[in-house]
Parts: sequence; structure tokens; C-alpha cells
Amino acid sequence: MRNISPFKMALVLVLGLTSNVMAEDAKPFSDSHEINLLTLLPPPPANGSEQMQKELAEVLTIQVTRTPAMEERAKADAVEDIWRFSDVINNPNFTKEKLPKFSAFFDRIVATEGAITDPAKEAWKRPRPHLYSDLVKPVVKLSSSGAYPSGHTTVGTLMGIVLAEMVPEKRPEIMTRAWEYGFNRLVAGIHFMSDIEAGRISGTVIAQTIRPHPDYQAEFEAARAELRSALELPADAK
Repeated sequence: MRNISPFKMALVLVLGLTSNVMAEDAKPFSDSHEINLLTLLPPPPANGSEQMQKELAEVLTIQVTRTPAMEERAKADAVEDIWRFSDVINNPNFTKEKLPKFSAFFDRIVATEGAITDPAKEAWKRPRPHLYSDLVKPVVKLSSSGAYPSGHTTVGTLMGIVLAEMVPEKRPEIMTRAWEYGFNRLVAGIHFMSDIEAGRISGTVIAQTIRPHPDYQAEFEAARAELRSALELPADAK
């Protein structure tokens, strides 16, 4: 076995640690200063309003009709990452290990959602269904953060739009999956329907807004090329 100098070993460790930090602290492509959801979205239904009661009834109806399979799907979709689209991409090369550029790019996509939706959630402070009514029993980890708009739905919509631009051959399947990803927050009992609708709007607006950014374009093209090569797809597909 070849000897490795202490300096080189230290360098390897530092690079490894840096890679982990970058994955956890990815830089957003935008933030709430550029995309202010407080001016884009209508406010959520007021507590005690007729609309709020209708949405609560919808959550409770799903709660008593959801199947174990629906619950398991909703639990799995509680994770916010691009790999939840593995079922529609359906390729053994669609993994973090084989797609480092693609993975790092979508880390930034996920970070972008938080940078934009978190301030709006904090400002509106809409209660989650289980905090509004003790009749609601979510099947995912409880959260006390603002419910509106749904961050999961926002990022699922955003990821779906971007992924569909990389693999337009599967655009219908990808966008259907993105819509299901958001709807599963209702199935899980952790969001109201208007949270999800607002998340779909937010994800779409974010996708359109960040597309012209030079850093986004450069990283998108690198990630797209890596993905299409791994999936053995033509480089120039429209």
C-alpha cells in the first residue's frame, strides 16, 4: 500500500469536510428580497372563517379515508430532496453518488425554497391543522412552523419544473409526481389545501425567476449534461 504523507491526508480530510458543509449549507439562488411571497400570494384563510372550516373538513375526511399505502407514501415524501423522483426517472444511475454536480445543484434548489418561503410562513403564522384542531392526527413529524405556503409543495413543484426541463421526455410523469408530492402533505394531515395551492404557485414563480440568473444557468447546464449522460439520453433533446 502506498504511503500517504500527513499533509496529503489532512488535505483529503479537509476537502471531505468541506464537501459535507456545502451540501448542508448550499447557497440559495434567490431569497425573499427578490421574491416576496407576501406581495405575490393572497393571505391564508382567517382562523374561524368559513373557508378555514371547509379546509379542516377536507383534512378530516382524508384522515378517515386514507389507506395504509397512502400514509406510507406521504411519510416517504416528507423528505425534501430530488431523489423522491427516482420512481419516475426509473434508472439505477439516478443516485447522489453517481450525480455529484446534479446533487449539488438541487441542494441549492432546496435551499432556495427555504430562503423564500420561511419569511412568509413566519409573517402569516397560519396554524398547522393539528394546531388548529386536536381532531387532526398527522402521520408525519409534527411541526409548529407556519403552514402557509407549504414549503414541501413549493420545493416539490420547483424541483419538478427544473427536472422536467432536464428530462423533457418524462415531463408529464415528472409533473404528475410533483403534484402528488404536494398533495401528500394534505394526506399526511400536516397542511391545508390552500397551503398546497399557494406552494404550487410559489414553486412556479421561483422557477421562472431564477432561470435567467447566470449562476443558475451555468450550474443547470452542468447538472443537466451530467444527468443526461448518466441516463444515457441524447445530449441535445428538447
